[in-house]
Amino acid sequence: MLLNLDTGEEHSFADVVSYTVADAGNGLAYVASTEDEGGDGLHLVNPASGESVEVLAGEGHYEQVAFDESGERLAFLSNVDEWEMDQPSFAIYRSDGGAAEKVADHETAGVPAGWWISENGSVSFSEDGDRLFFGTAPRPEPEPDEEILDADRVTLDIWNWRDPYLQPMQLVQANRERNRSYLAVAHEGRDAVVQLGTASIPDVSRPETGMSDYVLATTDVPHRQKISWDGRYEDAYAVDVLTGDRRTIVEAVRGFGGASLSPDGTYAYWWDETDRDWKAAPMDGSGPARSLTGNLPVAFYNELDDHPQGPPPYGGATWIEGDAAMLVYDRNDVWRVDPGGDEPAVRLTEGREADLRYRVQRVAEGGGGNFFGFGGFGGGGAGEGIEEGEVLFSVFDMGTKASGFARGRTDEAGRVEELIMGDVRYASPTKAEDAGRYVWTRQTFVEFPDLWVGDADFGNARKVSDANPQQSEYRWGSAELVHWMSNDRTPLDGILIKPDGFDLSQQYPLMVYFYERMSDGLHSYQPPLPNRASVRFSFYASRGYVVFVPDIPYEIGYPGESALDAVVPGVQALIAQGFIDPDRVGVQGHSWGGYQIAYMITKTNVFAAAEAGAPVSNMTSAYGGIRWQSGMSRMFQYERTQSRIGGTLWDERDRYIHNSPVFFADKIRTPLLMLHNDEDGAVPWYQGIEMFVAMRRLELPVFMLNYNGEGHGLGRQANQEDWAIRMQQFFDHYLIDAPAPRWMEEGVPAVVKGRDLGLELIGKPVSEEGGVSNERGGS
Repeated sequence: MLLNLDTGEEHSFADVVSYTVADAGNGLAYVASTEDEGGDGLHLVNPASGESVEVLAGEGHYEQVAFDESGERLAFLSNVDEWEMDQPSFAIYRSDGGAAEKVADHETAGVPAGWWISENGSVSFSEDGDRLFFGTAPRPEPEPDEEILDADRVTLDIWNWRDPYLQPMQLVQANRERNRSYLAVAHEGRDAVVQLGTASIPDVSRPETGMSDYVLATTDVPHRQKISWDGRYEDAYAVDVLTGDRRTIVEAVRGFGGASLSPDGTYAYWWDETDRDWKAAPMDGSGPARSLTGNLPVAFYNELDDHPQGPPPYGGATWIEGDAAMLVYDRNDVWRVDPGGDEPAVRLTEGREADLRYRVQRVAEGGGGNFFGFGGFGGGGAGEGIEEGEVLFSVFDMGTKASGFARGRTDEAGRVEELIMGDVRYASPTKAEDAGRYVWTRQTFVEFPDLWVGDADFGNARKVSDANPQQSEYRWGSAELVHWMSNDRTPLDGILIKPDGFDLSQQYPLMVYFYERMSDGLHSYQPPLPNRASVRFSFYASRGYVVFVPDIPYEIGYPGESALDAVVPGVQALIAQGFIDPDRVGVQGHSWGGYQIAYMITKTNVFAAAEAGAPVSNMTSAYGGIRWQSGMSRMFQYERTQSRIGGTLWDERDRYIHNSPVFFADKIRTPLLMLHNDEDGAVPWYQGIEMFVAMRRLELPVFMLNYNGEGHGLGRQANQEDWAIRMQQFFDHYLIDAPAPRWMEEGVPAVVKGRDLGLELIGKPVSEEGGVSNERGGS
């Protein structure tokens, strides 16, 4: 049904199975299909008049329908010419408003031998409509006619040490690889196709306009084995759109997305993690690759990064329209650099002096903002180029965690004007399409991220929504920054959340939660909803807990010890102030946080109860494990990324053992709860099993919950709610003297699984029962 909103006139079209509308609004194409012969075809409709034109008719499939920017040209794929064949191939067609003409098929010059037009490759025009981009692929072998009986069928996976990817990774990616297509282009007035992507160099990036003389082709094919232990490497090439000729730009770029193409296609650019430098090269080969930041007097790499690999930059680059310049970041400031090497670098902001962090703030127009989001602030990747001249910056105070926005310029240093700043967290604003006004959200730990509206200077701001009025009926809490020294005398920050009515003369139970560095989230709102794995700070604060969220810096080779050296001194510093009951300290974390908790309770008795979600308990076995969701080997995590061992199991055997909680489980004196699900695709759940059976053998109190069919976190709401209840029961029992539930006291036998949840409280308060001796207060 097509309805003219001005006149109310309606037009109906029968047997429609799909339709496409031109972005310009002046064209509608639909595919029709009927049970009987003669009804299949593609039709073009003038939305103003409702008149329909048959573009192509006949039995077959019609796929990947696309208009050009003007809405006057149409392209699509169809296998109508070979529909009666056993393996009908697609051709690409083009229409200028009337009957379609074939542009190319598998026999067209330029299509590689044994390849065909792929129905899985998207179709698009260049901005001027003279180039038509589509996908090709190797033609698969026909299905064999001979049927094999199930009893005679052999099904197996063959692992070969020469495989580029591990067999599990191949299986995860199998469908994607079967459906992979390779970019090709047909030029107006030419009878040949230019193949741009190939099986050995499969990934192609082009400007959105499709008008550049070169595209960027990248490949990790020669380096794929390394992804198991060393990360992703790729080579980059400039490919001539007219001839398909390619030229090497850079080889073996590692990490941070590899090489990228500037918005207009003038430059390739990348982060060089070895030189810790942004680099760029002209796509037309008119000059060499250039260092853009190597000679500047500040670091453009993340100086706090503590992984055993080259550090990443401070976020992605932003381009000025026309590829005139790149904007990149140091810790505090925005810099303008010239990829052509003609102009000196310019520091546009002056954040270093006040320890403020400036970032380019992209502004959406006319809607589409992530309203009511509980995060999100700051810049982003390259995207489209931004206009030269006035620019909006996000601002973040690195000390107080306040945030706001400022106005500056892309072409002049020091022209920065603060517009709004406060002890809140602002989300990305959206600008009215036809007026100088913004809409945004702001939040704190207490303040829900309601909608605010203001003028172009963020002045005359007023709140226009009240989406969470019921919060006023509940106890909540307040959040503040706290500071202490680690065991190695490193100054650290953390978040301390106090319950409503906090009284310094009383002693409170303490809940500790962490995941690397989190203090920048001081002003983040967190609704008290059950979630995938972790405690909700507002929920526990409303029930009288103090919540502590410490930052953790890491020493390579000793991640467990690093957590211990940061977290325990922070807890002890709070206890020393007198308002924390030293016998009622709990700790909770998931995944990487879960591992660190499992490690810490083998070294300290400061915690009265601990929950470690999806923990690695044995690094020696986890090193050889698989991340089943991606099929990747877990080796890279230990050698290069988060687990931070910094070497192989054979080179650093002692480190793997030292950092493995299961080898020291006999030292544990803290009751432990674990969440580890049997479909965990990140941390194999046998890691939780190893910890459980070790503590059970040692007759130590341990519980493990496995929500069947769930992954690394909980996806089903019913399971999230159940987990939140059980975690609350566990901590309440050990930290606020509540009775234990039956699932903790007696367990739930497998014979009543699914019928009996065991949630009722039947046990004695912990103060009235015996148990494992826990001489808390030590290190």
